[in-house]
Amino acid sequence: MNWQGCFTLFFKEIRRFYSVILQTVGAPVVTALLYMVVFGQVLQGQTIQGVPSSAFLVPGLMMMSIIQNSFANTSSSLTQSKINGNLVFLLMTPLSAFEIYLAYISASLVRATLVAVVLYLVTQLFVTVPITHPLLVLTMLVFGGGTLAVMGLIAGILANKFDHLAAFQNFFIMPLSFLSGVFYSIHSLPEFWQHASRFNPVFYMIDGFRQGFFGVGDSDPLRSVIVAGVFFVLVSSICITMLSRGYKIRG
Repeated sequence: MNWQGCFTLFFKEIRRFYSVILQTVGAPVVTALLYMVVFGQVLQGQTIQGVPSSAFLVPGLMMMSIIQNSFANTSSSLTQSKINGNLVFLLMTPLSAFEIYLAYISASLVRATLVAVVLYLVTQLFVTVPITHPLLVLTMLVFGGGTLAVMGLIAGILANKFDHLAAFQNFFIMPLSFLSGVFYSIHSLPEFWQHASRFNPVFYMIDGFRQGFFGVGDSDPLRSVIVAGVFFVLVSSICITMLSRGYKIRG
């Protein structure tokens, strides 16, 4: 392992999103708070799975922010490098496909974690959300954020311009995240949509993450960890293979 080179790329990615931290961290937190205000008012006084609705929303909004920011960090960085023509300098470095993968994914997880922590701390001013199982919260954060960061890297490899990324995010990432139980329990859905939700890997990421806070959810927490972990390994294998072969990034 070229640890020094890997850390240099990781640090470069950290500096990239930190230089516009109001956009990369501040804006997602404000957006999530607006969702909380709107849906909190609509669901005011209700309980979901025995949890006050205002508290129930917080983990879902945190995971949705983790997912969207993880994807945005890797996809925008790689696509911008391709458009600006400086990706060649990365390819000339003595970094293996795995080292490039590790640096990008780690930096995305830092951004996603920062957004989640800031959002959690701000929401505590309005509603108390306990952390019942911190290890489960951390595990789902890594699997959820890591999976979408890898998918962002794959999207960046495939995309030739930002329009392609927008299409990928609008027609794939957004529907999966919004239809995964961020604002509701799937038990409130008709039977058909309950079964359909269980084929959505993002549902398990959000449900497992929420169970780490409240200890209640729509699925067995072990199943959520297994599904999220398997999906993470699957997309990681695809991504590393694409990087190793230089698919759409060499020549």
